[in-house]
Parts: sequence; C-alpha cells; structure tokens
Amino acid sequence: PTRANPADPAQAEPAASAEVQPDPGLEQFLLDLPRREAADPLALGEVDAKVVMTNWSDYRCPFCAVWHQRTLPELQKYVDDGRLRIEFRDLSMFGEQSDQTAVAARAAGQQGKFWEFQEAVFAAAPPSGHPDIQRDDLLAFAQTAGVADLAAFEAALGDEALSAAVAADSNEARQLGISGTPFFVVGGQAVSGAQPTEVFESLIAQELAR
Repeated sequence: PTRANPADPAQAEPAASAEVQPDPGLEQFLLDLPRREAADPLALGEVDAKVVMTNWSDYRCPFCAVWHQRTLPELQKYVDDGRLRIEFRDLSMFGEQSDQTAVAARAAGQQGKFWEFQEAVFAAAPPSGHPDIQRDDLLAFAQTAGVADLAAFEAALGDEALSAAVAADSNEARQLGISGTPFFVVGGQAVSGAQPTEVFESLIAQELAR
C-alpha cells in the first residue's frame, strides 16, 4: 500500500472526500473468482468454506517464498476448522524455469503432493534473488515431497496439458491486471505483496463477519 509522505504538500492534508467507497461491482467480481472445484489438487480446505483466498505466485519469486514460509503456516488453522479455503493459481513471471517448476508442481499434484512439492520448493529458496531450478532440482523436490512414482512424475514434466494450464492461469492473471507476485484475493478484497500475517488475519476476520 502507498504510504503518505508528510513532506509532500499534496499528501499533508487529506481531502474531505478522500474516503473511497467500495465498488459493489468490483467486490462481486472478486467474490465470484473462486473455482470451488471439489477435486482441485491446487486447493486447500473445504469446498464450501465461507472465505476463499486465491493466491497467485511464481516459484522463483523471493517474496512468494517468504509468504509461503512465514504466513501460510499461520493461516492453516483457518483451513483446518473449515473457515478458509486457499486456491492457488500460477502467475509465471521469471522465465522457463518458473514455467517448468509450475508444471512440476502440477505433476506432483497428480499424485496428491502439490502442496508438499510447493513447500519443498519454497523451503529451498535463497534469502533473496531468483533461485536457479534445474531438472535435477525438480526431481529432488519431488522426492522431498513424497511423490511415490518418480518415473510418472518425470514423464509428466513434458505434459503439454500441464504447460497449457500454467499458461492459462498466468494469462488470466495478466488479463485481471495482476502484474506482480504474490497477489491475493481474500473474499471480496484484493491485497498485493507478502504482507504481514496480521493483514491476512484481519481480512479473513472481515470476510467471516459478512
């Protein structure tokens, strides 16, 4: 979020009409974004949870890694008690390695290990910068995630349908005007960046109170 700069005369005195009224049309659009597909391997939580958080991330994005390492575990309690569903969507931004890692995560998802694979990728991320993720790394992540059939996993890395799904999610995000990762829609509210856990807990509480 943009912070006011006291040194800027234009920001020193907020205008009387500065309060922004929510746009009901936009809010409804955001509320309609969730897919709520019962067998979606890229989703955590009950299909009928009151609040759905949609998350767009890139596996080579350092801020995505921070959010997944620090904040996602803190939100698990809302998933466990049925209040929150988290739906992941790809926004591949950093080249071929991002694309291939996203395909690999979906390949792991075919064996029920999407989130475990994702956790392995982000846990291995460096403190800053974009990690170099090679094919051998993908296989190592699959092993860490507990993917049972590594041969099937490796074969799926060339699956054009998985590549098309990654591209479709990424294209959809760009059409929605999302230009950076991570990006989230929590119920009827959008939030950009790896904001502190408290921000997400506040948004979840607001949406639960609807």
